[in-house]
Amino acid sequence: MVDVTTNIIISSPKDKVSAYATDPDNAPQWYKNIKSVEWKTPKPLTIGSKISFRAKFLGRELSYTYEITTFIPQEKLVMSTSQGPFPMETTYQWETVDDNATRMTLRNMGKPSGFSKIFAPFMKIAMRSANKKDLILLKSILEKKS
Repeated sequence: MVDVTTNIIISSPKDKVSAYATDPDNAPQWYKNIKSVEWKTPKPLTIGSKISFRAKFLGRELSYTYEITTFIPQEKLVMSTSQGPFPMETTYQWETVDDNATRMTLRNMGKPSGFSKIFAPFMKIAMRSANKKDLILLKSILEKKS
């Protein structure tokens, strides 16, 4: 099992942080590895929405579709994919630190199967590094807007 949790404090109100982060169209701006996004169901984002992502991770091109399984605006978003050799669940959570600061937590969990099992420890390290960089980029984008 790979389970990576990362968080950061962003100097921006929770409503702005969560609104930006939950818009899949913004993902290529703050996720370095995501190259494109395609909605498979109509907007807006809701439980059951499906969004396909094209990404590059550890030198491999990846295509996967997430389905939104939990969506509590300004509190929590959970999306999961069951396809491929590495099914993944991604969770975003937001907590108010003060009037102009938000703690955002990003958690990725997955259970590799087959050949991917061998690389699970390395994937965990790479995921943690990528998540930290992505949250730093998100912080930079949102703090410039505030």
